[in-house]
Amino acid sequence: MVKQNKKDQKQIATKGGQSKGGLHLPNVGIGAFADEIAKLVVARLPQVMQGKAKKKTGKVKKIDNAFFFDTSAIIDGRIFDVIKVGLFSGVIALPEIVLLELKHIADSTDMVKRERGRKGLESLEKLKKTNGIKFVLIPDGLNKEEKEEVDEVLIKCSKSYKGRIITCDYNLEKKARIQGVIAVNMNAVANMLKVTAVPGESLTIKILHVGKDSSQGVGYLDDGTMIVVEDGSRDVGSQINVVISRVIQTDAGRILFAKKI
Repeated sequence: MVKQNKKDQKQIATKGGQSKGGLHLPNVGIGAFADEIAKLVVARLPQVMQGKAKKKTGKVKKIDNAFFFDTSAIIDGRIFDVIKVGLFSGVIALPEIVLLELKHIADSTDMVKRERGRKGLESLEKLKKTNGIKFVLIPDGLNKEEKEEVDEVLIKCSKSYKGRIITCDYNLEKKARIQGVIAVNMNAVANMLKVTAVPGESLTIKILHVGKDSSQGVGYLDDGTMIVVEDGSRDVGSQINVVISRVIQTDAGRILFAKKI
């Protein structure tokens, strides 16, 4: 009876303590080892999750209050001149869909579009190396189930990251403002920076062509402001002295009307 018990104990010990490699480890040792591994994993888990959360939060902070350029502003190029003179700094975020649209323009068969698209890509590349500018590319994924238009993605990104849109597109500007997003139109900025002329001011202007009225002559200031001169059609190609009579503000900019002195 005693022998049988010893045999059974030997078989049990062999089954419970022998590993596949032939190593004999006591059952108590394996259990303790497993417990130690479990404790280490559980102890490290909160640190790992906290580190991931910090990393994710930091990413959002990096593009908070960013400026979002649309394709029209990139192709226009004036915003890059503003950055170059140091009047503009901060975070510039670009949704991947805008970059893809710009690439399609750069690959266009139309020579003018292709050149402007490539120039836009080159400007973005230089922008990444500009001091005071942090460039962030936002991957697609706001709505994977439904393909969205570029304008919609820009507006959604601007809302999500509390940013502003820089554009030359009048319709995008209005659409963004209706949805509560600040949009800056570079054409409006350019008009605001034009030379301000007041009625009664004298100027010397070169008449370049006839106006809508056959009696009118048309000239331009250095900033592109149009001056319509009464009875100036006979002076096309000549420089004449004029006095500003009135100023009209339109969506396209200011138009000055003048009379010959």
